[in-house]
Amino acid sequence: MVVDPGPDDDPHLTRVAEAALGDGRGWVAAVVVTHRHADHAEGAARFAEDVRAPVRSALRELGSPHTTPLHDGETIDADGLLVEVIATPGHTSDSVSLHLRRERVVLTGDTVLGTGSTVLMERDGGDLGDYLMSLDRLAAVSHDTETSVVGLPGHGPVIEDLGARVAVYRAHRVERLEAVRAALLDLGLPAATDDTVVRAVVERVYPDVDVSLLPAATQSVRVQLAHLARS
Repeated sequence: MVVDPGPDDDPHLTRVAEAALGDGRGWVAAVVVTHRHADHAEGAARFAEDVRAPVRSALRELGSPHTTPLHDGETIDADGLLVEVIATPGHTSDSVSLHLRRERVVLTGDTVLGTGSTVLMERDGGDLGDYLMSLDRLAAVSHDTETSVVGLPGHGPVIEDLGARVAVYRAHRVERLEAVRAALLDLGLPAATDDTVVRAVVERVYPDVDVSLLPAATQSVRVQLAHLARS
């Protein structure tokens, strides 16, 4: 089973196929996409055609013809490998994580990264309320065993203790949300996502942000303001 084959790039997809098929005796039972972004899903359709396997995704348009969208709680049986689908929206509306219960492993896509923090992409349905609930679901999965659950993220190194990483992620999100709430109070501004409010809050919450990180900071603040506006 190949998860997130990646971009539509010939050398890259060739290497993925070689890793999946091994010496030629291997085969691919399914290709699964954790979410819509091109660095995960762009090459999925062509790769799946090459290895003669169906693509499964939470978005119908990314899946192969005659397949059903992935749904929360579904178990995929890939030649005896049992993979439980966990809906974990927040980074995007269609994000899923994949739980290998017997192996005590969760493939987290971009919901939890190996390094750094996840950007919630509002244009793709990213939502802070959804994201906090998704972190709570991953925390529950991580604590439902006597030994640590390992996280395999879409980017960065292996997460040896997913539960511990999720706790850090959640605390960071709550801390940032309170900082945005305090900034609005200090500035006398409403919780709104118009550019004037977003820019003012970014300047207050991220006063020393590097210019290269400004788009991510702006996106983060916009999503937090949208969450506060609905609260």
